[in-house]
Amino acid sequence: MLNWQWRSFNDLTTRELYAILKLRAEVFIVEQNCVWQDLDDQDQLAMHLLGLQDQTLVAYARVLPVNPQYPDWVSIGRIVTKNTVRGQGLGKQAVTQALNYLQEQNNQMPVVISAQIYLKKFYMSFGFQPEGEPYDEDGIIHTKMRLVTP
Repeated sequence: MLNWQWRSFNDLTTRELYAILKLRAEVFIVEQNCVWQDLDDQDQLAMHLLGLQDQTLVAYARVLPVNPQYPDWVSIGRIVTKNTVRGQGLGKQAVTQALNYLQEQNNQMPVVISAQIYLKKFYMSFGFQPEGEPYDEDGIIHTKMRLVTP
């Protein structure tokens, strides 16, 4: 079982920030063989969800509030799990934690994500629906998805 913790950017310790950036680089850059700029000036605005197992970061997500780059919605992104713990449902837990966080914050804005196309069904299981045509983002096909609530 993971210890899930929320942190604002200013509340992250340097060790936590290092662990986040290391995990994101391990998966999104090295594993996916994709050269891209992960540091996008959005981390400073985000709430960061850390999934810790024995004080080691093994899962992560960030929630972006409405901001100048995304003025019409909030977003969940950078959802990642360490390769050694995959298949344990931690990605599902991270998305659930993020959606619960938004609900607890009384979010009234649409929730929009940019999902890698192979994860479309995964996100649909939470109520996200594809919106528009798939697109190439840094060499990986993505789809914009919006949370549809009943």
